[in-house]
Order: sequence, then structure tokens, then C-alpha cells
Amino acid sequence: MFKVYGDTRSGNCYKVKLALEILGRPYEWCFVDTLEGESRSRGFLAMNPNGRIPLLEIEPGVYLPESNAILWYLAEGSQYVPDEPLARARALQWMFFEQYSHEPYIATVRYWIHMLGQEEEHGAEIERRRGPGYAALDVMEGELSVREFFAGAFSVADIALYAYTHVAHEGGFDLDNYPAIRSWIQRIEAIPGYVPLA
Repeated sequence: MFKVYGDTRSGNCYKVKLALEILGRPYEWCFVDTLEGESRSRGFLAMNPNGRIPLLEIEPGVYLPESNAILWYLAEGSQYVPDEPLARARALQWMFFEQYSHEPYIATVRYWIHMLGQEEEHGAEIERRRGPGYAALDVMEGELSVREFFAGAFSVADIALYAYTHVAHEGGFDLDNYPAIRSWIQRIEAIPGYVPLA
């Protein structure tokens, strides 16, 4: 059985939980409180020297970090990783987009405001990240205006982008002007096995 080391409040960890639930794979959740520095403990660093969550223990002593790598590993061979080469590349394209153009803005602002309650302390940096965050949402809205899911059918790319998009409001991002994104959120929440962010 897989073990997942993560914080249930984290969108990156939620990606892994959501994938496991949709795939119907058994797992054990090992809570790691990042706000208390548990991912920087000696024991955790022995498993993942980068000191970040989520971390998947595939079998005793075999670990895989990085949320999107974990998603790909878990879903490989399922309907959620496309077989056709271009569709596979599209899924990866959107997963890279999530990490480089979406997560650094939407997720980070949510972390400061919702998780840490430090909106005033990070006020200038939050405002600097608003523009790129909305730019990422604009790109997503354009794509979802012409297709239901990012790689054609529902895939790991949608799980990756859903995790922080559906809680973007917790970072002060307003989705009212993004009807295609809101409809996509509803479609994902209707997927069998869906579980909400804890």
C-alpha cells in the first residue's frame, strides 16, 4: 500500500489524494505539519532531502517527491494519462504550465493569506503576483472555452490545475468573470471518486 506524506491543507498534497481516490487505489496518509516545520525534520529529510511535500512512499524505502511527478506515476496506464503521443504531450504541457505559470502566483498568494494569515506582511508581493495569477486564469479560460478538459478527456492535467484553481478565492482571486473555469470545476466535482479538499 502506498504511503503519502503530506499536509491535507496543501493543494499540492490534495492533487495526490484526489488522484488516488479517483483511481480507487488504497493508501495511508501520514500527516506532515509544514507550519510546524515537520518537513524539515531529520527523519523527513532522510526520505526527501528537498524537504517538501507531498512525498509518495511506493514501497518501504522507495520515495517519489513532486506532486505532478507523483500524479503521472500513479495514473500511468490508466485512462487519465493519454495514450496518443500528442495528447500525452498536451497533458504534460498543462502540468508544466501549472507549476511555472499558475502555482507560483495563485497558490503562493493563497498560502500567505489563507494558511498563514499574513496578507499585510506580504501585501506588496501579493499585489505583484495578482497580475500573473489572473494571466494564468485568462489562459485557462481561453482553453476551456473550446474544450471540456485540458488534454481532451479528463486527465492528470486537470487534477493538477484544479487543486489550486478551485480555491483561488482563498487567495483573493475572483472567478466571477471566468464562466468556462467555473463550469470545468463543476465537471471535475462530478467525476466518480471525487473528494473535496480537507
